Amino acid sequence: MQSELINPFMMAAHSVLETVLGHAPERGDPRLDKASTTSEQVNATCGVTGQVVGHVMIGMPLATADKIASSMIGQRVTTFDQLAASAIAELANMICGNGLLMLAEHGLVADLTPPTVIKGSNVQISTLTIPAIGIPLVLEEGLLVITIALHKAK
Repeated sequence: MQSELINPFMMAAHSVLETVLGHAPERGDPRLDKASTTSEQVNATCGVTGQVVGHVMIGMPLATADKIASSMIGQRVTTFDQLAASAIAELANMICGNGLLMLAEHGLVADLTPPTVIKGSNVQISTLTIPAIGIPLVLEEGLLVITIALHKAK
């Protein structure tokens, strides 16, 4: 996968997380998968269509999602409910939207589908045949993994 498709989303994630949480994430070692899957407990996924197509997934353990949602809504989340899911969806929307804006600055125009939040301990989400790169981000709240599965449309 080309770095021109990855870097905008990583810069967007860094910026959004620093703004929302008040501190910058620390980037872990990326992993390249031929057909990536994620089995995190909470996942927000956004589809990308246009000159760039694919998916961007943001996955995390439930405890991390609770802490991030707590920061975003300004009250402690003890049960991952609809409000907490909405906060995580908005986080994904902000990261993906900013990533697409950065892509557009380089001449690649794409649209974003509304985020979908999937919660469950035995759920697997696959990018099917689109190669993906998973990049862990270490936060005070816990681990967050951004999986980017994008390619230029033919």
